[in-house]
Amino acid sequence: MFCPKQIKASERRRYKIAAQMVSMFDKESNKAVRVRDVLKTASLNNMMCSVFGRSYELDSSNEEVIALKEMVDEGYDLLGQLNWSDHLPWVAEFDLQKIRSRCFDLVPRVNKFVERIIEDHREKTTNAPPDFVDVLLSLEGEDKLSDSDMVAVLWEMIFRGTDTVAVVIEWMVARMVMHPEIQSKLQQELDAVVGRSRTVKESDVASLTYLSAVVKEVLRMHPPGPLLSWARLSITDTTVDGHHVPAGTTAMVNMWAICRDPEVWSDPLSFKPERFLGGEEQFSIMGSDLRLAPFGSGRRNCPGKSLGLATVSYWVATMMHEFEWLPCEDGGAAVDLTERLKLSSEMKNPLKATIRGRRGITA
Repeated sequence: MFCPKQIKASERRRYKIAAQMVSMFDKESNKAVRVRDVLKTASLNNMMCSVFGRSYELDSSNEEVIALKEMVDEGYDLLGQLNWSDHLPWVAEFDLQKIRSRCFDLVPRVNKFVERIIEDHREKTTNAPPDFVDVLLSLEGEDKLSDSDMVAVLWEMIFRGTDTVAVVIEWMVARMVMHPEIQSKLQQELDAVVGRSRTVKESDVASLTYLSAVVKEVLRMHPPGPLLSWARLSITDTTVDGHHVPAGTTAMVNMWAICRDPEVWSDPLSFKPERFLGGEEQFSIMGSDLRLAPFGSGRRNCPGKSLGLATVSYWVATMMHEFEWLPCEDGGAAVDLTERLKLSSEMKNPLKATIRGRRGITA
């Protein structure tokens, strides 16, 4: 769907946002910084650039960014709620948890926001780089989408893409703080491939074998979507592995459990990127191997998987190349790996780490 011109534009956007992230972290050098705040803002901006063609400074207080962030946060909170009416249908009409009323409020806001951006693109007269909205508007014939379908597709890209990238990178930084020997090995690879005299380029990522292994191991231990969206509805009573499954049951794939199954992985609770080196170096996480399929598999896998993986790999490479990530020196708590399992699996307590610049240090 994307032409080389659009791919290059996406790379330039990721590079620009990575530079802004480095600048923000550099201001906090040798201080304890709450990593999630910067990552979520950068991730949202990246999706805004790629999908909507909008670009903002990460430290800005633009009203459009604030409005979109509020809608994304509200959507994730609603989807992660334990809805008692799912289990006690007779309470649904009372809407005791205000879930239905909050949804009725959120949907029109999302529609209005996205529809306005679609109209802006229809009326666009500049030669700005094409984005995902331009791609959808260019579809013709049987592929042409209605405005309501475009709103659904665009919101899905923003909604899923914003949170997932930030969640994965926060887990990666946490693991690097906890495992300084692995961080050091990754930085040695970066110094060998990139050196210290220039910034990381996206073309460098293909040569960073150990980085790829670290990304895969983080996705194994901390899959951003613990329950994959491969929901299936049983149409008759059946038995699966000795368990009775009545008709009408919704079944989902528990990727979190698969990734911790000792029958699937050796020593599954240990963080070992080396498991993806050697014979497993070409291990695919794009859906062909169901032992680790964080983006789903088959026709309904994540449409933004390549974009998300490219963003995570490049930004982590940049962050590890520019800074050393250390435990807090202000007496704060050690890294807490407690998970908050909702729609995504993020750290329950946001990571705080001390950062120290590396570029001025002789290799």
